[in-house]
Amino acid sequence: MKPKTDDLQPNARSARSVDEFDRRILGALTAEARLTYAEIGQVAGLSPPAVHERVKRLKASGVLEGTTTRIDAAAVGKPFLAFVHVDADGWGKSQRMMKLRQFPELEEMHSVAGDTSVILKVRTASAHAMEQFLAQLYVLPGVRATRSFVVLSTYLERPVQPTVTTEWPKIPLPPA
Repeated sequence: MKPKTDDLQPNARSARSVDEFDRRILGALTAEARLTYAEIGQVAGLSPPAVHERVKRLKASGVLEGTTTRIDAAAVGKPFLAFVHVDADGWGKSQRMMKLRQFPELEEMHSVAGDTSVILKVRTASAHAMEQFLAQLYVLPGVRATRSFVVLSTYLERPVQPTVTTEWPKIPLPPA
């Protein structure tokens, strides 16, 4: 009998709609979370009390999940970054797989469609530490294989952006 894993879905969607003022507020907070309501109001075109009320509503509805700190990985001893594709039985989502959350080296875990079941973002101190993490992964029942993609350079790493592209540019294909 397979264990139930329905309660493991962390990405509940909010029913609250986000308007242009909310997007400006979220954009300002994404750029610098320590801004005052007055400073955000200048960006959003609202008064500080209006910004305060909107931020409260964004938090209450779950659109604004919290404030985080970005840490320099090398400064805390974790310069080795890899994306690990895990081939597992089924979708790979299991109580055992979710136990990997106990390791602070695991930054992200995504169930995906395609030729792999799960993609992990793992940041460790070294290649040897990555090997130790992979050893924890391989003892999980159902894990058949992994493919690790070691990051050599990072050109863009950013949080979720509040804006949405409404019209994509038409990019011509190169001539044959």
